[in-house]
Amino acid sequence: MKGFQWALALVGLVLGIMLAFQFRVTREINKTEPVQRAQRMSAEVSQLKKERDYLQASVSELRATLDQLPAGPRDTELKEELEMARILAGVTELSGPGVEVTLNDSNITLKPGENPNLYVLHDEDVLRVLNEIRAAGAEAISINGQRLLASTEIRCTGPTIVLNKNKRLAPPYVITAIGNPDTLEGSIKMKGGVAETLQFWGIQVGVKKIPQVTVPPYSGGISFDYAKAAG
Repeated sequence: MKGFQWALALVGLVLGIMLAFQFRVTREINKTEPVQRAQRMSAEVSQLKKERDYLQASVSELRATLDQLPAGPRDTELKEELEMARILAGVTELSGPGVEVTLNDSNITLKPGENPNLYVLHDEDVLRVLNEIRAAGAEAISINGQRLLASTEIRCTGPTIVLNKNKRLAPPYVITAIGNPDTLEGSIKMKGGVAETLQFWGIQVGVKKIPQVTVPPYSGGISFDYAKAAG
């Protein structure tokens, strides 16, 4: 019986020594640089995964917020402001009721010695018509398909006019304007007005009210030499 107990104790001692040796070896291995580096990398990977998950959650939240913006009141307000700015800048096509004014040189047969310049259209004649239309509340104007801006310059070059810096136009000039048709027509046809003065020299002036006219967008370049954003 004692022999068995001694054998059992010996086996237990051997197993204890083996476990202690294995624990010590394992601990020493864990202290080596390669193992420590691997452990650090494993910890860093775990941290990076946590950060990635956080960023992905943030991206999803931001996307959800952006998806809601088109339906938001501020976004709608900004879109309306942008559209109004485009209209005021003349870079968008507009449609509405208005008039079509046609101007052409005189069809009177000149007598010997008469000055032919008195019977042809000049830039000041076109400007007078445009000024009357603007004063009558025209919201958008074009000449022969060329949109006019507040900065548009019209000048004579022989028998033609040039506007928007390099657009050369020849008569007949068709002026399209959006606004109250009755008011616009009355501004041209009023007694003693621009049409009556031009017709005295035989200049052909036609005014037609149209329920729906279209004014194209400005096609030239816009540049500022002196103006800049305030602030």
